[in-house]
Amino acid sequence: MSLRQECLWERLTPERQNAPVLNGERKADVCVIGAGFTGLSAAVHLLEQGRRVCVLEAQQAGTGGSGRNVGLVNAGLWIPPDEIEARLGQAVGEKLNRTLGAAPSLVFSLVDRYGIDCQLRREGTLHMAHNSRGQADLESRCEQWRRRGAPVELLTGAACREATGTTRIAAALLDRRAGTLNPMGYTQGLARAVRSLGGELYERSPVLRLERQGDGDWLVVTAQGAVRAAQVVIASNAYTEGEWTELRRSFFPGYYYQVASVPLEGPEAASILPGGQGSWDTRQVLSSIRRDADGRLLLGSLGNGARKPEWFIRAWADRIQSHYFPRLGKVEWECTWTGCIAFTPEHLMRLFEPAPGLVAVTGYNGRGVTTGSVVGKAFADYLCTGDAEVLPMPFQPMRAVSAVGVRSGLYEAGFSLYHAGQCLRVVI
Repeated sequence: MSLRQECLWERLTPERQNAPVLNGERKADVCVIGAGFTGLSAAVHLLEQGRRVCVLEAQQAGTGGSGRNVGLVNAGLWIPPDEIEARLGQAVGEKLNRTLGAAPSLVFSLVDRYGIDCQLRREGTLHMAHNSRGQADLESRCEQWRRRGAPVELLTGAACREATGTTRIAAALLDRRAGTLNPMGYTQGLARAVRSLGGELYERSPVLRLERQGDGDWLVVTAQGAVRAAQVVIASNAYTEGEWTELRRSFFPGYYYQVASVPLEGPEAASILPGGQGSWDTRQVLSSIRRDADGRLLLGSLGNGARKPEWFIRAWADRIQSHYFPRLGKVEWECTWTGCIAFTPEHLMRLFEPAPGLVAVTGYNGRGVTTGSVVGKAFADYLCTGDAEVLPMPFQPMRAVSAVGVRSGLYEAGFSLYHAGQCLRVVI
């Protein structure tokens, strides 16, 4: 069976509705650029507050990183909460930890409010320690989140083996705030909500220019039309294209690939993550592991799978599967896909307000489902009230990341070397 280059989530979301291309000029209160988690969340929350909204998408809703996501509805960031407060200061760090710690509940509420069909599971996530150093890290994270009142638990021994389905993991941090979903299903559900609330969504309409008009409005120009709006949200993140904005210089791109098996049956397959949690391990070049609603095993890791030969992807997936779940035997892999991530050197997102009425964000560093949903709502609240206190963190000056190409190249080379070592059983 050949390994198809195909995003599983797109195939599992058959009710994708195509939106028209923008033709002519439209008038709106707010123009949102990008129909992913952030842009669609912003549009929904703006519409709920009575604003006229027009969303422009260069391809189709969810085509970028949102639809190609792992689908982990995580609480917080990759960085431990104590470290966030040390970097940002006590007040700002506490606010960011509190806001993103509650982020899964926002996603759950959107799914419930708009009846979004996205295979949502609310059983939490598991951060799995692959060695003793990883276990020490999880013990520290557990203590830090418990200190903040979070419902987290460090599983060890039989409880860990039962929850993960593997004997290779000595400890796993269970975060009951979190969950999993089909990210394309979630994105498409938000797009339908935008339409149901009276918003306009145009696809295959990449932005060519962004101009400030004499009356203070913004003119967002595409190949066949334009949107005139008092306010603009730039929510294209890692998929920002063109020279019309400096945002693309504020991050360096990285990649994440995934591999999905055919649906698996039997007791051995059923023992893998039986509680429905998604998971990832503590490796520096991590592996993510989850199941979908049809019983497929989904593995993922940092790196550009689209640039790797099929045999390499298969060898890597076989190695990870046989290491963690050897009793499965030989697994048949069905498809693979890659998404782009916006990284920042400090591993923190950046919010910008380069001009009055213009807001932008980048640098989710791989936490798009929840962070994008939160930032979208925060931008909507800010544009409606003018109160910066509704933002999860303050705006920053827009500054370029140095040596973007070098950083991306070094990251990719390091990921590829590590994966090659895994395939050759030099590292695991």
